[in-house]
Amino acid sequence: MRLITVIAVVWLLVGVFATFQRGYFEDSETNCATAGTIALTVVAGPLNYAGVNPKVEDCRLPQPSQ
Repeated sequence: MRLITVIAVVWLLVGVFATFQRGYFEDSETNCATAGTIALTVVAGPLNYAGVNPKVEDCRLPQPSQ
């Protein structure tokens, strides 16, 4: 159980470092989109250092109504 806790803490610390490195904490403007971006980067940021680079292809977004 302690090993999982240590891994989770290290993962989140690397994510915070990735967020800081991208400059998300320097902007004084705060809104929900910024908070979501920061949270997602903290959680998924270490994947970038591991070389994971997901790409979305054939994305079909809904079109606005007329």
